[in-house]
Amino acid sequence: QVQLVESGGALVQPGGSLRLSCVVSGVSLDRYDFGWFRQAPGRQRQGVACLTGRTGKIYYGDSVRGRFTFSRDNAKNTIYLQMNSLKPEDTSIYYCYAVTTDLTWGQGIQVTVSS
Repeated sequence: QVQLVESGGALVQPGGSLRLSCVVSGVSLDRYDFGWFRQAPGRQRQGVACLTGRTGKIYYGDSVRGRFTFSRDNAKNTIYLQMNSLKPEDTSIYYCYAVTTDLTWGQGIQVTVSS
């Protein structure tokens, strides 16, 4: 029943910024946990950020802390990932996910950081 649709992926120059969006349907944002992970071809999957719906507490992966900001808009049922000071190593496919009675994720979107 839970569906997630990401948008906002693009090619960005190093040092640039980008905001990813994920529209969530089927559940409310204030009850369950949501987040973002990324996986580049041939690389390990990395946790990027997660949000605990019950408390609103946000956690960030070590590689993005201080550069990325996770937020939500309950009225629009949308979560966001603001990415600043992008680096080539941020290049990956980004997925948003939800944890309810199961783990579900979106289709993934490509973010490429390159000159």
